[in-house]
Amino acid sequence: MAALERRRFGKTGREVTSVGLGGEGILRTYERHTEAEAVILEAVEQGITYFDSARAYAGSEDYHGEVWRDHPDLRAGVFLASKSASRFHADAEMDLQVTLQRMGIETLDLWQIHDVRTFSDLRDLESSDGALSAFVEAKEMGTVRHIGVTGHHDPDVLSHTVENWPIDAVMMPVNPVEGALSGFLDATLPLAREQGVAVIGMKVLGGTNYIIAEARVTPEVLIRYALAQEVSVAIVGCSTPAEVQALAAAGRSGPLPDDEAEALVEAFRPYARELAYYRGSL
Repeated sequence: MAALERRRFGKTGREVTSVGLGGEGILRTYERHTEAEAVILEAVEQGITYFDSARAYAGSEDYHGEVWRDHPDLRAGVFLASKSASRFHADAEMDLQVTLQRMGIETLDLWQIHDVRTFSDLRDLESSDGALSAFVEAKEMGTVRHIGVTGHHDPDVLSHTVENWPIDAVMMPVNPVEGALSGFLDATLPLAREQGVAVIGMKVLGGTNYIIAEARVTPEVLIRYALAQEVSVAIVGCSTPAEVQALAAAGRSGPLPDDEAEALVEAFRPYARELAYYRGSL
């Protein structure tokens, strides 16, 4: 089995595989321990090193905790990420303690401010008792190695965080729909790269199974499109080991050629606003 490509994780000095296991799919459930463990362990078997989670993702952190407690030898080889959607310092601190306990770890590789949507969110997070300071302090204390932010509503809001916050990573939607719209791929992503901030591609399969121009768009094509956008890692949630194998296979196939990526964007362009449902009102 060929090794997955590894990419620089921004200015952190770390490397991760080009594809990562997202926190959705089977991981965003409760009481499906055997199935969740099978997906996580298959990702390890496939050589995937980036693992996503969040306090808001049902039992995701607990599933990870069970795996890393049962297989402590595997923990050192993975890059483990989670998120807090709290907007204020004290709440975020509490979230981090719960995350560490649930995951059975002492140090988290990446802790992210989750789902930043509006300029009102920014004001809360940047206030004197806002959560941003809790993230910075956690990194200074060594409880987390790196900090980041996630968002899929307003590229201007996300660009503000990249330009003004001391973050190491930003998670944003990366798919052909975004290629047809303005904001994330033509503004936020280049800004992140300029600042040395790692880019994590999410919503990669946002258009899966829509028939465009009389052709079915496969998950593999969409993953390879994301890899062509110079992201640090493209993450996809999986529900079965077979889906993990497909994710890894797409990663091994590498980025989509430029002409194919451009044709894909043009095929999605007439439907872009409709399919960018995750942005809210456009």
